[in-house]
Amino acid sequence: MLKEGSKAPVFKGVDQNGKEISLEYFKGSKVVLYFYPHDDTPTCTNQACNLRDNYSELTKRGFKVIGVSTDSVKKHKKFETKYSLPFSLIADEDLTIVNQYKVWGEKQFMGRTIIGTKRTTFLIDEKGIIRKIIAKPVSKKHTEEILVAWDGQ
Repeated sequence: MLKEGSKAPVFKGVDQNGKEISLEYFKGSKVVLYFYPHDDTPTCTNQACNLRDNYSELTKRGFKVIGVSTDSVKKHKKFETKYSLPFSLIADEDLTIVNQYKVWGEKQFMGRTIIGTKRTTFLIDEKGIIRKIIAKPVSKKHTEEILVAWDGQ
């Protein structure tokens, strides 16, 4: 895992609308960069909908929200449309970004050890520094976790 206080790895990817997204585009803004396993699964949907439902509060506080999973652009578009998600979802099918952020690897799922994306959120400041890392976020309370983590620094 990366450490709080270190420079966030710069990445480029394509979102659900075919738009190139780079961390560089968000310099000067606070960024919620959240990694999740798969679109349209129960916990991932709860997390995305929690961020959607609280999106105006997050943007009011100056946050930009970016989701990343290893699903395809097409799958992200379907997920965004189904749940009216107002933020970018980057398709990382080649595992570049999940590897940069050290969130790809062994994890426990339903009593088994599997390889996949570890649900993790990075709060990145205006200068590109990781201010907080939320490992294993609580999906239905994720926005609250973000705001408490940011305000508590």
